[in-house]
Amino acid sequence: MTHSILWGEYPIGDHRILCPACGTSPRKKDMGVTILSPEHGIAHCFKCGLIASKRDQRELSEVERRAYKRRMDALRKQHDAEQRERQARAAAGASQRWLASVPALDHPYLSAKGIKPHGIRVEAGHTLLIPLRDGKGHIHSLQSIAPDGSKHFMPGGRTKGCYHAIGQASGRLLIAEGYATAATLHEQTGYAVAVAFNCGNLLPVAQMLRAKYPCLTLVLCADDDWTTEGNPGLTAASAAAHAVGGLLAVPDFSGLDRQGGDTYFNDLQRLAGRVEVME
Repeated sequence: MTHSILWGEYPIGDHRILCPACGTSPRKKDMGVTILSPEHGIAHCFKCGLIASKRDQRELSEVERRAYKRRMDALRKQHDAEQRERQARAAAGASQRWLASVPALDHPYLSAKGIKPHGIRVEAGHTLLIPLRDGKGHIHSLQSIAPDGSKHFMPGGRTKGCYHAIGQASGRLLIAEGYATAATLHEQTGYAVAVAFNCGNLLPVAQMLRAKYPCLTLVLCADDDWTTEGNPGLTAASAAAHAVGGLLAVPDFSGLDRQGGDTYFNDLQRLAGRVEVME
């Protein structure tokens, strides 16, 4: 896939822009751009790693290469410092919101999914809060779930490598994407489950938990996104299981009236009335 950068819009110098590959908001300026001359520019996204360049007919001299590296390193340091500041503000806000909320007893989302609250809270009487914690238990962000099921993360909050733990880890530890899946698995199997929140976070969470619990059996419980090209849920879970020497579990809808949106273990519980983790 070709990602277009409008090189002519930027004067000679260093710039921060929205990455054309992974950028989702004009505020997320994760790409550094260095314009060396009207004919020569280089861009590098500090988030997804995309590298693009506009070159003239000659190669950069060694002096120019060193200058480019220094400038790009400075942009990266600036980006990382700004990200740490945003994450620190989000973590502080998350802790305040968490302390101001109350333990969840019931909620329309829990009722709709047929699951129980496990270490989660309610804010303002209507919004579920699920904490994103690191391996030491520190809160970095919150996922909020409205009564209609819509979900949001705190802007600027850290997600990578953070999770929500359900149950006490012992012997076997399951890792799933969403809270509903994780709660279903815990209630049906009794195993502890880590909520990774999305398929892109399965590997970072699995790696962190492997380091924290080297003797436990890790089981990656996939969302089977069977109607989505590339099946991102199953692909990510398979890769994470392979990377940490874990097992892979996939919901088995055989013999059930499965619809296009039935992808994860909570759907399986709704259709079959029970869930088994089959590796």
